[in-house]
Amino acid sequence: QVQLAESGGGLVQPGGSLRLSCAASGSIFTIYTMGWYRQAPGKQRELVASITRGGSTNYADSVWGRFTISRDNAKNTVYLQMNSLKPEDTAVYYCNADLVRLGFTVRQDYWGRGTQVTVSS
Repeated sequence: QVQLAESGGGLVQPGGSLRLSCAASGSIFTIYTMGWYRQAPGKQRELVASITRGGSTNYADSVWGRFTISRDNAKNTVYLQMNSLKPEDTAVYYCNADLVRLGFTVRQDYWGRGTQVTVSS
């Protein structure tokens, strides 16, 4: 079994900052790409940012220059530092990991349960 546990969401005023964390645990052999997605009410889930095992990053245009993704491979953890938050960043943020489980050879996608981020005055 593999679990992804997100933390760090909450309510913040426009212009504020939050840091999300996501720790993967369980029978993991290797984690390849990790990423953060978000889903606002009435909208489709969208990619916010992703990072490869080697540290290459990719960002949605809407968060470029405001959000920073990082990871600690030793801890199987990915972070999302969110600065200059806007009301349109309000959404449930989901962690995603592309990994291989111990004893397996195929790569599988795993998702966390999500953490709510609300940007409002």
